[in-house]
Amino acid sequence: MGLTILIADDTETDRLILRTIVNKLGHRVIIATDGAEAIDLYQQECPELVLLDVMMPNVDGLEAARQIKALAGEELVPIIFLTSLTDAESLARCLDVGGDDFLSKPYNATILRAKINAFNRMRVMHNTLQEQRDKIVEHNQYLLHEQTVAKEIFDKVAHSGCLNAPNLRAVQSPFAIFNGDIVVAARKPSGGMMVLLGDFAGHGLPAAIGAMPLAEIFYGMINKGFSMPEVLAEINNKLKKVLPVSSFCCAVMVDLDFTSKLVKLWIGGLPDCYLYRNCTGEFEALTSQHLPLGILGAQKFNAEYQLIEMANDDRLLLMSDGVIEAQDEAKQFFGVERLQQVFKQNNQIDSLFEEIRKSVFSFIGEPTDDLTMVEVMMVPPETFADEDEVFEVSAARGAQNWAVNFEFRPETLRNYNPIPLVLHCLMEIPGLGLHNSKLYTILSELYSNALEHGVLQMSSSLKHSSQGFTEYYAERESRLRRLAQGYIRFALNHVPTEQGGFVQIRVEDSGPGFDYQQLQNMKGDQLFHGRGISLLRSFCQQVTYLGKGNCVEVVFSWTND
Repeated sequence: MGLTILIADDTETDRLILRTIVNKLGHRVIIATDGAEAIDLYQQECPELVLLDVMMPNVDGLEAARQIKALAGEELVPIIFLTSLTDAESLARCLDVGGDDFLSKPYNATILRAKINAFNRMRVMHNTLQEQRDKIVEHNQYLLHEQTVAKEIFDKVAHSGCLNAPNLRAVQSPFAIFNGDIVVAARKPSGGMMVLLGDFAGHGLPAAIGAMPLAEIFYGMINKGFSMPEVLAEINNKLKKVLPVSSFCCAVMVDLDFTSKLVKLWIGGLPDCYLYRNCTGEFEALTSQHLPLGILGAQKFNAEYQLIEMANDDRLLLMSDGVIEAQDEAKQFFGVERLQQVFKQNNQIDSLFEEIRKSVFSFIGEPTDDLTMVEVMMVPPETFADEDEVFEVSAARGAQNWAVNFEFRPETLRNYNPIPLVLHCLMEIPGLGLHNSKLYTILSELYSNALEHGVLQMSSSLKHSSQGFTEYYAERESRLRRLAQGYIRFALNHVPTEQGGFVQIRVEDSGPGFDYQQLQNMKGDQLFHGRGISLLRSFCQQVTYLGKGNCVEVVFSWTND
Protein backbone atom coordinates (compact mmCIF):
# COMPACT_ATOMS: atom_id res chain seq x y z
CA MET A 1 0.00 0.00 0.00
CA GLY A 2 1.42 3.37 -1.06
CA LEU A 3 2.35 6.10 1.39
CA THR A 4 1.51 9.80 1.36
CA ILE A 5 4.84 11.57 1.03
CA LEU A 6 5.41 15.30 1.44
CA ILE A 7 8.13 16.79 -0.80
CA ALA A 8 9.32 20.29 0.17
CA ASP A 9 11.87 21.92 -2.13
CA ASP A 10 12.13 25.46 -3.48
CA THR A 11 13.72 24.27 -6.75
CA GLU A 12 11.13 23.36 -9.33
CA THR A 13 13.46 20.99 -11.18
CA ASP A 14 14.24 19.03 -8.04
CA ARG A 15 10.55 18.88 -7.12
CA LEU A 16 9.74 17.51 -10.59
CA ILE A 17 12.44 14.85 -10.40
CA LEU A 18 11.42 13.72 -6.94
CA ARG A 19 7.69 13.71 -7.79
CA THR A 20 8.41 11.51 -10.81
CA ILE A 21 10.53 9.05 -8.85
CA VAL A 22 8.15 8.79 -5.91
CA ASN A 23 5.06 8.46 -8.10
CA LYS A 24 6.71 5.60 -9.99
CA LEU A 25 7.26 3.87 -6.65
CA GLY A 26 3.50 3.87 -6.13
CA HIS A 27 3.19 6.58 -3.53
CA ARG A 28 0.95 9.64 -3.35
CA VAL A 29 2.88 12.94 -3.46
CA ILE A 30 2.05 16.34 -2.01
CA ILE A 31 4.30 19.31 -2.88
CA ALA A 32 5.48 22.34 -0.86
CA THR A 33 7.72 25.07 -2.20
CA ASP A 34 9.10 26.30 1.13
CA GLY A 35 9.23 25.40 4.82
CA ALA A 36 6.11 27.33 5.84
CA GLU A 37 4.02 25.61 3.20
CA ALA A 38 5.48 22.24 4.24
CA ILE A 39 4.30 22.80 7.82
CA ASP A 40 0.81 23.79 6.67
CA LEU A 41 0.51 20.76 4.35
CA TYR A 42 1.72 18.42 7.09
CA GLN A 43 -1.10 19.62 9.34
CA GLN A 44 -3.64 19.25 6.53
CA GLU A 45 -2.55 15.95 4.93
CA CYS A 46 -0.70 14.10 7.74
CA PRO A 47 1.85 12.46 5.39
CA GLU A 48 3.67 9.32 6.56
CA LEU A 49 7.09 10.50 5.32
CA VAL A 50 8.69 13.88 4.52
CA LEU A 51 11.43 14.70 2.00
CA LEU A 52 12.70 18.12 3.09
CA ASP A 53 15.18 20.47 1.45
CA VAL A 54 17.49 22.19 3.94
CA MET A 55 17.84 25.57 2.22
CA MET A 56 14.41 27.12 1.54
CA PRO A 57 12.90 30.64 1.75
CA ASN A 58 10.51 31.83 4.51
CA VAL A 59 11.07 28.90 6.87
CA ASP A 60 14.15 26.78 6.19
CA GLY A 61 14.18 23.00 6.31
CA LEU A 62 15.73 22.85 9.79
CA GLU A 63 12.94 24.89 11.39
CA ALA A 64 10.29 23.08 9.38
CA ALA A 65 11.64 19.73 10.58
CA ARG A 66 11.60 20.91 14.19
CA GLN A 67 7.94 22.01 13.94
CA ILE A 68 6.80 18.91 12.04
CA LYS A 69 8.39 16.65 14.69
CA ALA A 70 6.65 18.63 17.40
CA LEU A 71 3.31 18.30 15.60
CA ALA A 72 3.84 14.56 15.10
CA GLY A 73 4.20 13.96 18.84
CA GLU A 74 4.64 10.22 19.61
CA GLU A 75 3.95 9.26 15.96
CA LEU A 76 7.03 8.42 13.94
CA VAL A 77 7.16 10.61 10.81
CA PRO A 78 10.54 10.00 9.17
CA ILE A 79 12.18 13.13 7.72
CA ILE A 80 14.81 12.68 5.02
CA PHE A 81 16.76 15.83 4.30
CA LEU A 82 17.48 16.68 0.67
CA THR A 83 20.82 18.41 0.65
CA SER A 84 23.98 19.06 -1.19
CA LEU A 85 25.73 19.84 2.09
CA THR A 86 28.63 17.61 2.97
CA ASP A 87 30.26 19.13 6.03
CA ALA A 88 29.80 17.17 9.22
CA GLU A 89 28.57 20.10 11.31
CA SER A 90 25.70 20.87 8.91
CA LEU A 91 24.69 17.25 8.69
CA ALA A 92 24.78 16.90 12.47
CA ARG A 93 22.54 19.96 12.82
CA CYS A 94 20.01 18.26 10.55
CA LEU A 95 19.87 15.27 12.89
CA ASP A 96 19.67 17.50 15.96
CA VAL A 97 16.44 19.14 14.78
CA GLY A 98 14.74 15.79 14.18
CA GLY A 99 15.97 14.59 10.80
CA ASP A 100 16.32 10.85 10.38
CA ASP A 101 18.51 10.57 7.25
CA PHE A 102 19.93 12.42 4.23
CA LEU A 103 19.54 12.11 0.48
CA SER A 104 22.31 13.78 -1.45
CA LYS A 105 21.82 15.58 -4.69
CA PRO A 106 21.71 14.53 -7.50
CA TYR A 107 18.99 12.05 -6.54
CA ASN A 108 19.37 8.34 -7.11
CA ALA A 109 16.07 6.51 -7.58
CA THR A 110 17.38 3.21 -6.22
CA ILE A 111 18.73 4.73 -3.03
CA LEU A 112 15.57 6.79 -2.52
CA ARG A 113 13.37 3.69 -2.92
CA ALA A 114 15.52 1.79 -0.41
CA LYS A 115 15.34 4.60 2.14
CA ILE A 116 11.57 5.00 1.78
CA ASN A 117 11.04 1.25 2.23
CA ALA A 118 13.40 1.10 5.21
CA PHE A 119 11.75 4.00 7.01
CA ASN A 120 8.30 2.64 6.24
CA ARG A 121 9.23 -0.64 7.94
CA MET A 122 10.54 1.34 10.90
CA ARG A 123 7.32 3.38 11.00
CA VAL A 124 5.13 0.27 10.95
CA MET A 125 7.19 -1.30 13.71
CA HIS A 126 6.95 1.90 15.74
CA ASN A 127 3.16 1.95 15.38
CA THR A 128 2.96 -1.69 16.42
CA LEU A 129 5.04 -1.00 19.51
CA GLN A 130 2.84 1.95 20.40
CA GLU A 131 -0.32 -0.13 20.09
CA GLN A 132 1.19 -2.85 22.28
CA ARG A 133 2.36 -0.27 24.80
CA ASP A 134 -1.11 1.25 24.98
CA LYS A 135 -2.65 -2.18 25.51
CA ILE A 136 -0.13 -2.94 28.26
CA VAL A 137 -0.87 0.36 29.97
CA GLU A 138 -4.60 -0.25 29.74
CA HIS A 139 -4.22 -3.79 31.05
CA ASN A 140 -1.94 -2.59 33.84
CA GLN A 141 -4.49 0.03 34.90
CA TYR A 142 -7.17 -2.67 34.94
CA LEU A 143 -4.97 -4.91 37.11
CA LEU A 144 -4.15 -2.07 39.47
CA HIS A 145 -7.85 -1.32 39.86
CA GLU A 146 -8.56 -4.98 40.58
CA GLN A 147 -5.70 -5.14 43.08
CA THR A 148 -6.89 -1.98 44.80
CA VAL A 149 -10.37 -3.43 45.26
CA ALA A 150 -8.96 -6.79 46.34
CA LYS A 151 -6.58 -5.06 48.78
CA GLU A 152 -9.50 -3.21 50.34
CA ILE A 153 -11.36 -6.51 50.85
CA PHE A 154 -8.17 -8.16 52.12
CA ASP A 155 -7.57 -5.40 54.67
CA LYS A 156 -11.15 -5.61 55.95
CA VAL A 157 -10.83 -9.36 56.46
CA ALA A 158 -7.26 -9.50 57.74
CA HIS A 159 -7.19 -6.37 59.87
CA SER A 160 -10.56 -6.40 61.55
CA GLY A 161 -9.28 -7.23 65.02
CA CYS A 162 -7.65 -5.21 67.79
CA LEU A 163 -4.32 -4.26 66.21
CA ASN A 164 -4.81 -0.77 67.63
CA ALA A 165 -4.95 -2.09 71.21
CA PRO A 166 -2.81 -0.08 73.66
CA ASN A 167 -0.48 -3.00 74.37
CA LEU A 168 0.26 -3.72 70.70
CA ARG A 169 2.57 -2.14 68.15
CA ALA A 170 3.05 -3.47 64.65
CA VAL A 171 4.85 -2.37 61.51
CA GLN A 172 4.51 -3.99 58.10
CA SER A 173 6.50 -3.13 55.01
CA PRO A 174 4.96 -4.88 52.01
CA PHE A 175 7.25 -5.78 49.13
CA ALA A 176 4.20 -5.59 46.83
CA ILE A 177 0.65 -4.26 47.05
CA PHE A 178 -0.30 -7.46 48.82
CA ASN A 179 1.72 -8.61 51.76
CA GLY A 180 2.91 -12.17 52.30
CA ASP A 181 3.04 -11.30 56.00
CA ILE A 182 -0.09 -11.06 58.10
CA VAL A 183 -0.70 -9.81 61.63
CA VAL A 184 -4.01 -10.54 63.32
CA ALA A 185 -5.06 -9.86 66.89
CA ALA A 186 -8.31 -10.40 68.72
CA ARG A 187 -9.65 -10.14 72.25
CA LYS A 188 -10.89 -13.38 73.75
CA PRO A 189 -14.36 -13.62 75.30
CA SER A 190 -12.60 -14.34 78.59
CA GLY A 191 -10.84 -10.96 78.40
CA GLY A 192 -7.44 -12.14 77.18
CA MET A 193 -5.93 -11.58 73.77
CA MET A 194 -4.48 -13.67 70.98
CA VAL A 195 -1.99 -12.38 68.43
CA LEU A 196 -0.69 -14.19 65.36
CA LEU A 197 2.10 -13.13 63.01
CA GLY A 198 2.22 -15.21 59.84
CA ASP A 199 4.82 -15.17 57.07
CA PHE A 200 3.67 -17.00 53.95
CA ALA A 201 6.25 -18.40 51.57
CA GLY A 202 6.62 -16.05 48.60
CA HIS A 203 5.44 -12.49 48.03
CA GLY A 204 2.50 -10.51 46.74
CA LEU A 205 -0.90 -11.86 45.72
CA PRO A 206 -0.07 -15.61 45.73
CA ALA A 207 1.23 -15.34 49.28
CA ALA A 208 -1.55 -13.03 50.45
CA ILE A 209 -4.32 -15.37 49.28
CA GLY A 210 -3.47 -17.77 52.09
CA ALA A 211 -3.95 -14.98 54.61
CA MET A 212 -7.69 -14.79 53.88
CA PRO A 213 -8.71 -18.21 55.29
CA LEU A 214 -6.18 -17.78 58.10
CA ALA A 215 -7.78 -14.50 59.21
CA GLU A 216 -11.32 -15.86 58.84
CA ILE A 217 -10.55 -18.88 61.03
CA PHE A 218 -8.58 -16.81 63.55
CA TYR A 219 -11.29 -14.23 64.19
CA GLY A 220 -14.20 -16.64 63.90
CA MET A 221 -12.87 -19.22 66.35
CA ILE A 222 -11.50 -16.76 68.90
CA ASN A 223 -14.80 -14.91 69.04
CA LYS A 224 -16.47 -18.24 69.84
CA GLY A 225 -14.01 -18.95 72.64
CA PHE A 226 -11.92 -21.68 71.06
CA SER A 227 -8.48 -22.27 72.57
CA MET A 228 -5.17 -21.44 70.90
CA PRO A 229 -4.35 -25.11 70.08
CA GLU A 230 -7.77 -25.49 68.46
CA VAL A 231 -7.31 -22.34 66.41
CA LEU A 232 -3.82 -23.40 65.32
CA ALA A 233 -5.00 -26.90 64.43
CA GLU A 234 -7.88 -25.55 62.33
CA ILE A 235 -5.66 -23.02 60.53
CA ASN A 236 -3.07 -25.72 59.85
CA ASN A 237 -5.70 -28.09 58.45
CA LYS A 238 -7.15 -25.39 56.21
CA LEU A 239 -3.79 -24.25 54.87
CA LYS A 240 -2.76 -27.86 54.33
CA LYS A 241 -5.82 -28.28 52.11
CA VAL A 242 -5.73 -25.03 50.13
CA LEU A 243 -2.04 -24.12 49.72
CA PRO A 244 0.14 -25.53 46.93
CA VAL A 245 2.61 -28.20 48.02
CA SER A 246 5.52 -25.75 48.01
CA SER A 247 3.69 -23.14 50.06
CA PHE A 248 3.34 -22.83 53.84
CA CYS A 249 3.05 -20.23 56.56
CA CYS A 250 5.72 -19.64 59.20
CA ALA A 251 3.95 -18.27 62.23
CA VAL A 252 4.06 -17.30 65.87
CA MET A 253 0.92 -17.19 67.98
CA VAL A 254 0.57 -15.68 71.44
CA ASP A 255 -2.26 -16.18 73.93
CA LEU A 256 -2.15 -13.61 76.75
CA ASP A 257 -4.03 -13.90 80.02
CA PHE A 258 -3.87 -10.45 81.62
CA THR A 259 -5.17 -11.74 84.96
CA SER A 260 -2.93 -14.73 85.59
CA LYS A 261 -0.01 -13.14 83.67
CA LEU A 262 0.50 -16.41 81.83
CA VAL A 263 1.34 -16.40 78.13
CA LYS A 264 1.08 -19.35 75.78
CA LEU A 265 3.54 -19.13 72.89
CA TRP A 266 3.66 -21.30 69.76
CA ILE A 267 6.37 -20.69 67.13
CA GLY A 268 6.53 -22.56 63.85
CA GLY A 269 9.39 -21.80 61.46
CA LEU A 270 9.94 -18.12 62.30
CA PRO A 271 13.18 -16.61 63.64
CA ASP A 272 13.65 -16.31 67.39
CA CYS A 273 11.21 -14.12 69.26
CA TYR A 274 12.48 -12.08 72.20
CA LEU A 275 11.03 -11.67 75.67
CA TYR A 276 12.05 -8.50 77.49
CA ARG A 277 11.94 -8.73 81.29
CA ASN A 278 11.27 -5.29 82.68
CA CYS A 279 12.60 -6.15 86.15
CA THR A 280 16.05 -7.23 84.90
CA GLY A 281 16.30 -5.34 81.62
CA GLU A 282 17.38 -8.55 79.89
CA PHE A 283 16.20 -10.21 76.69
CA GLU A 284 15.45 -13.93 76.38
CA ALA A 285 15.44 -15.62 72.98
CA LEU A 286 12.46 -17.91 72.33
CA THR A 287 13.14 -20.42 69.60
CA SER A 288 10.80 -22.10 67.15
CA GLN A 289 9.91 -25.66 68.10
CA HIS A 290 7.54 -26.57 65.28
CA LEU A 291 7.25 -26.76 61.51
CA PRO A 292 5.31 -23.96 59.77
CA LEU A 293 1.55 -24.16 59.35
CA GLY A 294 0.21 -25.99 56.32
CA ILE A 295 2.89 -28.68 56.10
CA LEU A 296 1.78 -31.48 58.43
CA GLY A 297 -1.53 -33.29 58.29
CA ALA A 298 -4.00 -33.16 61.18
CA GLN A 299 -2.70 -36.34 62.78
CA LYS A 300 0.92 -35.14 62.94
CA PHE A 301 0.37 -31.47 63.67
CA ASN A 302 1.60 -30.47 67.13
CA ALA A 303 -0.08 -27.49 68.81
CA GLU A 304 1.96 -27.84 72.01
CA TYR A 305 2.99 -24.44 73.30
CA GLN A 306 5.50 -22.84 75.65
CA LEU A 307 4.01 -21.44 78.87
CA ILE A 308 5.64 -18.22 80.03
CA GLU A 309 5.05 -15.97 82.99
CA MET A 310 5.17 -12.27 82.19
CA ALA A 311 4.90 -9.33 84.56
CA ASN A 312 3.27 -6.05 83.64
CA ASP A 313 5.42 -4.08 81.16
CA ASP A 314 7.25 -7.22 80.02
CA ARG A 315 7.26 -7.37 76.22
CA LEU A 316 7.41 -9.92 73.45
CA LEU A 317 9.08 -8.96 70.18
CA LEU A 318 7.82 -10.98 67.23
CA MET A 319 9.26 -10.60 63.76
CA SER A 320 9.15 -12.20 60.33
CA ASP A 321 12.33 -13.45 58.68
CA GLY A 322 12.27 -10.28 56.55
CA VAL A 323 13.81 -8.43 59.52
CA ILE A 324 16.78 -10.71 60.13
CA GLU A 325 17.26 -11.43 56.43
CA ALA A 326 16.91 -7.80 55.28
CA GLN A 327 19.74 -7.06 52.83
CA ASP A 328 21.67 -3.91 52.01
CA GLU A 329 23.01 -3.05 48.56
CA ALA A 330 26.02 -5.30 49.17
CA LYS A 331 23.64 -8.23 49.83
CA GLN A 332 24.63 -8.37 53.50
CA PHE A 333 21.98 -9.50 55.99
CA PHE A 334 20.84 -7.25 58.81
CA GLY A 335 21.26 -10.35 60.96
CA VAL A 336 20.85 -11.27 64.61
CA GLU A 337 24.04 -9.52 65.73
CA ARG A 338 22.89 -6.10 64.48
CA LEU A 339 19.49 -6.68 66.11
CA GLN A 340 21.07 -7.54 69.45
CA GLN A 341 23.34 -4.50 69.11
CA VAL A 342 20.18 -2.37 68.97
CA PHE A 343 19.03 -4.10 72.17
CA LYS A 344 22.33 -3.19 73.91
CA GLN A 345 22.26 0.43 72.79
CA ASN A 346 18.68 1.00 73.92
CA ASN A 347 18.24 3.15 77.02
CA GLN A 348 14.48 3.49 77.03
CA ILE A 349 12.45 0.37 76.39
CA ASP A 350 9.45 2.33 75.11
CA SER A 351 11.56 3.51 72.17
CA LEU A 352 13.10 0.12 71.36
CA PHE A 353 10.49 -0.86 68.77
CA GLU A 354 11.02 2.35 66.81
CA GLU A 355 14.82 2.04 67.13
CA ILE A 356 14.70 -1.44 65.61
CA ARG A 357 12.52 -0.21 62.76
CA LYS A 358 14.81 2.74 61.99
CA SER A 359 17.92 0.59 62.23
CA VAL A 360 16.57 -1.99 59.78
CA PHE A 361 15.28 0.56 57.27
CA SER A 362 18.44 2.67 57.38
CA PHE A 363 20.42 -0.52 56.75
CA ILE A 364 18.46 -1.74 53.73
CA GLY A 365 17.17 1.46 52.13
CA GLU A 366 14.38 0.03 49.99
CA PRO A 367 12.84 -3.24 51.28
CA THR A 368 13.32 -6.31 49.09
CA ASP A 369 11.17 -8.64 51.19
CA ASP A 370 8.02 -8.46 53.30
CA LEU A 371 9.09 -7.18 56.67
CA THR A 372 6.93 -7.28 59.79
CA MET A 373 7.50 -6.64 63.49
CA VAL A 374 5.07 -6.83 66.40
CA GLU A 375 5.53 -5.80 70.02
CA VAL A 376 3.14 -7.33 72.56
CA MET A 377 3.19 -5.96 76.11
CA MET A 378 1.71 -7.46 79.25
CA VAL A 379 -0.59 -4.94 80.90
CA PRO A 380 -3.10 -4.93 83.76
CA PRO A 381 -6.62 -6.14 82.87
CA GLU A 382 -7.92 -2.66 83.71
CA THR A 383 -6.22 -1.37 80.58
CA PHE A 384 -9.16 -2.71 78.60
CA ALA A 385 -11.86 -1.67 81.06
CA ASP A 386 -13.57 0.52 78.49
CA GLU A 387 -13.67 -2.29 75.94
CA ASP A 388 -14.76 -5.26 78.02
CA GLU A 389 -18.41 -4.36 77.79
CA VAL A 390 -18.39 -5.32 74.12
CA PHE A 391 -17.80 -8.93 75.05
CA GLU A 392 -21.02 -10.68 75.86
CA VAL A 393 -19.64 -14.01 76.91
CA SER A 394 -22.80 -16.02 76.46
CA ALA A 395 -23.24 -14.76 72.92
CA ALA A 396 -19.59 -15.05 71.97
CA ARG A 397 -19.11 -18.60 73.20
CA GLY A 398 -22.47 -19.91 72.06
CA ALA A 399 -24.77 -21.97 74.28
CA GLN A 400 -22.99 -22.67 77.56
CA ASN A 401 -25.16 -25.37 79.08
CA TRP A 402 -27.44 -27.25 76.77
CA ALA A 403 -28.95 -30.57 75.79
CA VAL A 404 -30.31 -31.86 72.52
CA ASN A 405 -32.04 -35.09 71.44
CA PHE A 406 -32.10 -36.86 68.10
CA GLU A 407 -34.29 -39.80 67.08
CA PHE A 408 -33.40 -41.64 63.88
CA ARG A 409 -36.15 -43.82 62.39
CA PRO A 410 -36.11 -46.62 59.77
CA GLU A 411 -36.26 -44.31 56.76
CA THR A 412 -33.09 -42.65 58.02
CA LEU A 413 -31.34 -45.74 59.33
CA ARG A 414 -31.72 -47.50 55.98
CA ASN A 415 -29.99 -44.84 53.88
CA TYR A 416 -28.20 -42.32 56.05
CA ASN A 417 -25.26 -42.28 58.47
CA PRO A 418 -26.24 -39.82 61.23
CA ILE A 419 -22.79 -39.72 62.89
CA PRO A 420 -21.55 -36.62 60.96
CA LEU A 421 -24.71 -34.75 61.99
CA VAL A 422 -24.22 -35.57 65.67
CA LEU A 423 -20.48 -34.90 65.51
CA HIS A 424 -21.06 -31.55 63.83
CA CYS A 425 -23.30 -30.57 66.72
CA LEU A 426 -20.59 -31.50 69.23
CA MET A 427 -17.91 -29.61 67.28
CA GLU A 428 -19.72 -26.37 67.99
CA ILE A 429 -18.61 -26.73 71.61
CA PRO A 430 -15.42 -24.72 72.29
CA GLY A 431 -12.64 -27.06 73.37
CA LEU A 432 -13.91 -30.18 71.61
CA GLY A 433 -12.32 -29.47 68.24
CA LEU A 434 -9.04 -31.10 69.25
CA HIS A 435 -10.89 -34.30 70.25
CA ASN A 436 -12.94 -34.81 67.11
CA SER A 437 -11.13 -38.04 66.27
CA LYS A 438 -11.92 -39.61 69.66
CA LEU A 439 -15.50 -38.38 69.58
CA TYR A 440 -16.01 -39.78 66.10
CA THR A 441 -14.76 -43.17 67.32
CA ILE A 442 -17.03 -43.04 70.40
CA LEU A 443 -20.09 -42.08 68.37
CA SER A 444 -19.34 -44.73 65.74
CA GLU A 445 -19.03 -47.47 68.36
CA LEU A 446 -22.23 -46.44 70.07
CA TYR A 447 -24.15 -46.16 66.82
CA SER A 448 -22.88 -49.45 65.41
CA ASN A 449 -23.81 -51.33 68.59
CA ALA A 450 -27.26 -49.72 68.68
CA LEU A 451 -27.94 -50.41 65.00
CA GLU A 452 -26.46 -53.86 64.55
CA HIS A 453 -27.05 -55.49 67.93
CA GLY A 454 -30.07 -53.46 68.98
CA VAL A 455 -32.29 -52.50 66.03
CA LEU A 456 -31.15 -55.25 63.63
CA GLN A 457 -30.52 -57.82 66.41
CA MET A 458 -27.33 -59.11 64.82
CA SER A 459 -25.04 -61.50 66.70
CA SER A 460 -21.29 -60.90 66.72
CA SER A 461 -20.70 -64.63 66.84
CA LEU A 462 -20.99 -64.59 63.05
CA LYS A 463 -17.68 -62.71 62.89
CA HIS A 464 -15.52 -65.58 64.18
CA SER A 465 -13.93 -66.10 60.79
CA SER A 466 -13.14 -64.05 57.69
CA GLN A 467 -15.97 -65.80 55.91
CA GLY A 468 -18.17 -65.01 58.88
CA PHE A 469 -17.42 -61.29 58.48
CA THR A 470 -18.64 -61.46 54.90
CA GLU A 471 -21.81 -63.23 55.93
CA TYR A 472 -22.31 -60.81 58.81
CA TYR A 473 -22.25 -57.70 56.65
CA ALA A 474 -24.31 -59.31 53.91
CA GLU A 475 -26.97 -60.12 56.50
CA ARG A 476 -26.65 -56.62 57.93
CA GLU A 477 -27.42 -55.07 54.54
CA SER A 478 -30.31 -57.43 54.01
CA ARG A 479 -31.91 -56.62 57.37
CA LEU A 480 -31.35 -52.87 56.82
CA ARG A 481 -33.22 -53.01 53.51
CA ARG A 482 -36.15 -54.77 55.20
CA LEU A 483 -36.14 -52.51 58.27
CA ALA A 484 -39.63 -51.14 58.84
CA GLN A 485 -39.69 -50.23 62.50
CA GLY A 486 -37.35 -49.28 65.31
CA TYR A 487 -35.29 -46.26 66.28
CA ILE A 488 -31.98 -45.01 67.66
CA ARG A 489 -32.01 -42.02 69.96
CA PHE A 490 -29.05 -39.78 70.78
CA ALA A 491 -29.25 -37.50 73.81
CA LEU A 492 -26.39 -34.98 74.14
CA ASN A 493 -25.86 -32.97 77.30
CA HIS A 494 -23.07 -30.38 77.42
CA VAL A 495 -21.96 -28.93 80.75
CA PRO A 496 -19.09 -26.38 80.79
CA THR A 497 -16.62 -26.21 83.65
CA GLU A 498 -13.96 -23.67 84.57
CA GLN A 499 -11.26 -25.84 82.97
CA GLY A 500 -13.24 -27.04 79.96
CA GLY A 501 -16.36 -29.14 80.20
CA PHE A 502 -17.93 -32.55 79.77
CA VAL A 503 -20.54 -33.99 77.50
CA GLN A 504 -22.89 -36.86 78.25
CA ILE A 505 -23.88 -38.97 75.27
CA ARG A 506 -26.79 -41.34 75.79
CA VAL A 507 -27.72 -43.77 73.00
CA GLU A 508 -30.90 -45.82 73.19
CA ASP A 509 -32.16 -48.28 70.61
CA SER A 510 -35.45 -50.11 70.11
CA GLY A 511 -33.83 -53.54 70.45
CA PRO A 512 -34.33 -56.13 73.23
CA GLY A 513 -31.10 -55.14 75.04
CA PHE A 514 -28.63 -57.54 76.60
CA ASP A 515 -27.51 -58.77 80.03
CA TYR A 516 -25.05 -56.01 80.76
CA GLN A 517 -24.82 -57.05 84.43
CA GLN A 518 -22.43 -59.82 83.37
CA LEU A 519 -19.95 -57.14 82.27
CA GLN A 520 -19.28 -56.22 85.87
CA ASN A 521 -17.30 -59.44 86.43
CA MET A 522 -15.81 -59.89 82.97
CA LYS A 523 -12.19 -59.19 82.06
CA GLY A 524 -10.42 -59.29 78.74
CA ASP A 525 -11.45 -58.00 75.35
CA GLN A 526 -12.83 -61.36 74.29
CA LEU A 527 -15.49 -61.10 77.00
CA PHE A 528 -16.67 -57.77 75.58
CA HIS A 529 -16.94 -59.34 72.20
CA GLY A 530 -18.74 -57.26 69.62
CA ARG A 531 -19.57 -54.28 71.80
CA GLY A 532 -16.25 -52.32 71.88
CA ILE A 533 -16.67 -51.73 75.59
CA SER A 534 -12.94 -51.59 76.28
CA LEU A 535 -12.46 -48.95 73.57
CA LEU A 536 -15.23 -46.79 74.98
CA ARG A 537 -13.80 -47.08 78.49
CA SER A 538 -10.34 -46.03 77.26
CA PHE A 539 -11.75 -42.78 75.81
CA CYS A 540 -14.53 -41.94 78.26
CA GLN A 541 -14.54 -41.13 81.93
CA GLN A 542 -17.68 -43.16 82.43
CA VAL A 543 -19.55 -45.89 80.52
CA THR A 544 -22.90 -46.95 81.98
CA TYR A 545 -25.54 -49.35 80.65
CA LEU A 546 -29.09 -48.63 81.60
CA GLY A 547 -32.54 -50.20 81.46
CA LYS A 548 -32.68 -53.61 79.83
CA GLY A 549 -29.32 -53.08 78.16
CA ASN A 550 -30.64 -51.13 75.17
CA CYS A 551 -29.37 -47.82 76.52
CA VAL A 552 -25.79 -46.76 77.20
CA GLU A 553 -24.49 -43.47 78.55
CA VAL A 554 -20.88 -42.29 78.25
CA VAL A 555 -19.23 -39.19 79.68
CA PHE A 556 -16.39 -37.47 77.84
CA SER A 557 -14.58 -34.59 79.55
CA TRP A 558 -11.79 -32.25 78.49
CA THR A 559 -9.81 -29.19 79.54
CA ASN A 560 -9.25 -26.15 77.36
CA ASP A 561 -5.50 -26.50 77.73
